[in-house]
Amino acid sequence: MRALSAKIWRSMPLRLAVLLVLLFSTVSLLSLAASYAVTRSAFEQAVRDDLAQDMAGFRAAPNASAVALLVEAESRDTDPGRLILSYIAPSGRIFGNGAIARDGEGYHLVSLRDGLAEIEGEYLALSSALYGGRLTIARSRAEVEALGTVFFNILWISLLPTVLIALSGGLVLARRSKRHVEVVRATLDDLTTGDLSARVTVGPRWSDDMVRIGETLNQMAAAQERSVATLRQVSSDIAHDLKTPVQRVSLQLDELAQEVDAESGAARLVDEARREVAGISAVFDSLLQLAQVEQGTLRETFQPVDLATLCRTLCEMYEPDAHEQDQTLVCDVPADVEILVSGERNLLGQMLANLIQNALRHAGQGARITVSLEDTDAIRLTVTDDGPGIPEAERTRVLERLYRLDRSRNTPGNGLGLSLVAAVARLHGAELTLGDADPGLQVSIVF
Repeated sequence: MRALSAKIWRSMPLRLAVLLVLLFSTVSLLSLAASYAVTRSAFEQAVRDDLAQDMAGFRAAPNASAVALLVEAESRDTDPGRLILSYIAPSGRIFGNGAIARDGEGYHLVSLRDGLAEIEGEYLALSSALYGGRLTIARSRAEVEALGTVFFNILWISLLPTVLIALSGGLVLARRSKRHVEVVRATLDDLTTGDLSARVTVGPRWSDDMVRIGETLNQMAAAQERSVATLRQVSSDIAHDLKTPVQRVSLQLDELAQEVDAESGAARLVDEARREVAGISAVFDSLLQLAQVEQGTLRETFQPVDLATLCRTLCEMYEPDAHEQDQTLVCDVPADVEILVSGERNLLGQMLANLIQNALRHAGQGARITVSLEDTDAIRLTVTDDGPGIPEAERTRVLERLYRLDRSRNTPGNGLGLSLVAAVARLHGAELTLGDADPGLQVSIVF
């Protein structure tokens, strides 16, 4: 589940959705910040205009007594938390609902109604000398400061649902896109494991680009299937056509061996010719078997196969061969434990036999060959030797048909053993890896 979530979060549709959300959020934040700045400035300017208008109204009074009466009348029903009116008459008496006091920390507003209690909050004030006294009008900035809360609420109310909806939409698109990609990936997996008849099934809700990818992949698979089918048919025809005359030559050589003196030079030549013909016949048999494996039709006959028993059996079979060459064949397989895989028993046995034969043939005298099998996070079959190994640059090429290393050309073999191993691994959906055993070669097959 965690791996699935990680794949979805790494999908392109969700990444695009996240990028679009980030872009939209950035633009929205900048727009709201600009709107807040403009609105705040307009509100403060409106407060200053109100102060100037209030000051002009009081200036219309004819004298100081009239100003004091007006201030008293206006402040009587005015909330000091909203508007402060203060007039210091020429006699020093203070009229209104508040006054400005100053200390070491600066200016403060105090309420005259509550015994000089300090008024909380910030105010914009306008003060002017008037008829020998001083008139001060201060309006609260509470409405201006409240704009921040209003815009913050607007931000969350408008932006948060948009972000959630966009991310949810991106997640839905990512899941849908992942299903489409999984269809393509599954088809590619089938094609790479030898099932060239696999095709992408395009659904009704697929986007145009995914439809084009699926159609192109199907066209490529069809062309590959036709090409491989033609090549396999030609190879099979050649192998079949040549196998019969080779078998006739082998029979004739058998008859000739009975006619010549066993101690003569002709008998030795006949024996060498029989060995060469047997090698040619073995190549044809391997090519035909390889073609049969690559067709993938044997997948229909798969059954549970106990790899542990198979490994122990083959190690016992090849133990005498290893002993003859002063080699050590170790079977590192858990005893009395079944490790089951779905497959074709004969092919799996041929695959393991080829790996053991390859190690016995090329590891050299006195080599140690280990066949190990473990079932942890996956079933891993490993054949390791401490021989000369295979150079890293050659490890891909040795899986090709009839390819042999230069140092191996004088040893028995036809260059098809590892090719058959790779084909059988692909048929069973296993991953084949040639690695460095330091020294030697390590062949790992992970089911």
